[in-house]
Parts: sequence; structure tokens; C-alpha cells
Amino acid sequence: MRLDFDTYKEILDTLTRNKSRSFLTGFGVFWGVFMLVGLIGGGSGLKEILSNNFEGFATNSAIVFAQPTTKPYDGYRKGRKWNMDYNDVKRLKAQVPELDIVTPMLSGWGSKVTFKDKKTSCSVKGLLPDYAKVESPKIYYGRYLNSMDMQQHRKVCVLGKKIYKNLFPGGGNPCGQLVRIDSIYYSVVGIDYSSGNMSINGRAEESVVIPLTLMQKAYNYGNQVHLICVTAKRGVKMSTITQKMRDVIARSHSVSPSDEKAITVFNTEVMFGMLDNLFSGVNFLIWLVGIGTLLAGAIGVSNIMMVTVRERTIEIGIRRAIGATPKSILGQIISESIILTSVAGMSGIFFAVVILQLAEMANTTDGIVTSHFQIGFWTAIGAVVILSILGVLAGLAPAFRAMSIKPVDAMRDE
Repeated sequence: MRLDFDTYKEILDTLTRNKSRSFLTGFGVFWGVFMLVGLIGGGSGLKEILSNNFEGFATNSAIVFAQPTTKPYDGYRKGRKWNMDYNDVKRLKAQVPELDIVTPMLSGWGSKVTFKDKKTSCSVKGLLPDYAKVESPKIYYGRYLNSMDMQQHRKVCVLGKKIYKNLFPGGGNPCGQLVRIDSIYYSVVGIDYSSGNMSINGRAEESVVIPLTLMQKAYNYGNQVHLICVTAKRGVKMSTITQKMRDVIARSHSVSPSDEKAITVFNTEVMFGMLDNLFSGVNFLIWLVGIGTLLAGAIGVSNIMMVTVRERTIEIGIRRAIGATPKSILGQIISESIILTSVAGMSGIFFAVVILQLAEMANTTDGIVTSHFQIGFWTAIGAVVILSILGVLAGLAPAFRAMSIKPVDAMRDE
């Protein structure tokens, strides 16, 4: 289907003559594309915002902690308080082979960390280096804890983002500086810029991490641990081994294995699964609304082209009488439909991209974009392809109506 310059000029003249109807119809397509692209980009950005709350946290993990018993067992009354100890870590590693990482945590609240004349509140966490495989740190300066820190009971610490900014408002690398936590001095070895909202006994950005072995002695915790964080091996669902972990710990502390509250296992797999299901539904709704709006716009294009064909019955009949082929009539009508759809659709894409860019700029922290709202290249290409297909489909019915016009009918219509 080949059209020359004069034919394109005639198409534009036709659309101009019907500019009021063309504008209203084009606005329908514009709004449909704007909605589709905007919703896709907005949904992607919203998902990233929610995902940032769990930034760096392993999706196949669980957190085990002790609470007062709710069932009598082995001669003990319900309501008994008890604590886990480091031996539980060893038992889980030995008796639950499906686990990959088993790492304990000690926590302290209400502490003060001081550097020169600056002071701020913090939570103190005693951890082992392998905790980084449960909640990945985002090291901005220095390093994380290592095995030598544990073996030599080094007085070192890793500061959270918020703690670092309060103590060092001028910025710069603080590694090697001494800070005082309560009454003990620690050497800063790293800055963790993690900003997720997963609060495992305190948010990462508001915490100071020290070696667990040091915290056991400095705060007189002995062999006690507050939490045990675990991750499952690849292909193992945490929900299938939850009761097995509970049984191992219960046997050693005279706690009923069926007392799920006494030995609480917080399974993050469930939380991440709910998040995935939520956005699967959101994505389906986005495409349903967007494509539905696009189809409504395409139907509007088809209707306006049908009206245009009816108004041009005499013109089309005369062209047929002087030798115009059905193919040329078909090409002109479909081209008018494609041009109207494409101009409106590309305008919708452009304005949607501008709005998404503004939303992206609004979600910037420290010069870093925290949530990306822009659509991908192939998404834009897909929208253009959909537009082209809709333009052709919208023009088919009017085109066949134009092809069916005979010169005799045109003269009679006059």
C-alpha cells in the first residue's frame, strides 16, 4: 500500500475539516495511552518503594525467638520465661541440614553513642559476620565485621546511616575514629548505608553493629542469644522445616513442641509471597484498565472515521468513477486512522514519560534515585506496536464501508 505526497495532504486536510471530532477522538486514544503507560510506570515505582522496605533481606529466611510459654509441659506451668543460648545455634546447624545460614543476634536498646561533642541514641547489635547473608549491608565506607574481629574480641563497630550522619555531619570517611558507646570506646571500621524498614530488633540505619563475642562479655550476656536468624538452602521452602526447627529447640529447653508462641518462628517467605501476589494483582488491574481505555479510544477512532466516510460518499464515488481502485480507497481510510491514532498515542506516551520523570525526581535521596518510575524501552516499543495495531483495526470497518461505495449510489446520494 503506497501513498504519495498528495494523498497524505488530502488525509491531513480531511482530519483538519473534522478537527472537533478528530480532537475528541484523539483525546480518547491519548488518555488511554497515558493511563496505560502511567499506570505501568507508577506500578513499577510503587513496587520498588515497597521492596526498598525489605532491601537486602533474604527472601528465604526466618527469625526464631523465645517468648513466655503458653502451655504447661514437662512439669512446668505455662507462662514460664526462658531464653535461647548459643548451643541452640549449634543444634540447628547439626540437626536441620536443610538450613544454610544459622546466625545469632544480641540486642541492646537505649544506648548512647558519642563522638567528641556529638551524641545520639542508638540500638546496639551483636552479630557474627555471616549475618550479612541474611540482611546484606550496603557498605559506604570501610568494611563489615570479619572472623578476626570475633576471634580477637576487637572493639570495632559498624555505624548505621542515620548514626553516621548525626555524629559526622560534615561527612567524610570516619574509619579509624573512636566512638564511645555507653562507657566503652570502639574503633569505627565501616558505615552501613542500608535504609530498609525491616526492623530486626532495630532498623539498620539506627543501629551500631559490634562483634557478638564482644557484646557477650561487655554486657554480661554469657551464652544467651536474643534471636536466631536462619536461611534455607536453595530449593527448600522455609515453611516445610519450621516445625523441625521448633522441635530441636523445644527438646533442649523443656518447652512443648506444639507451643508455637513460646518458640516463635517469623517466616519471611510468607511476607514476600504476599507482596508478590499483591503486585501480580496490581499488574493485572493496570493492564486491564489501560487496554480497556485504549480499546475505547480505538472504537472512537473507528466511529469518527465511519462518520467521515459517510460524509464523503460523493467524493469517494466520484474517485471510483474516474478510476480509483478499491486498494487506494482502502489505503487512504486506514492511513487516516493510523495517523489519528499515532499522533494521539505518541502524545500520550510523551506526557506520561514526563509525569513519570517528575515522580522519579521526587523520590531522590542524597542525589540517588530510590524508586524508578520510568517505563522500559521495550515497554514503550510495545505501546507503539499496540497503537499501530489499533490504528489498523479501527480503520478496517470504515475502509470496507468506503470500498463498497459505488459511483451510481454516490450520484443517487447527491
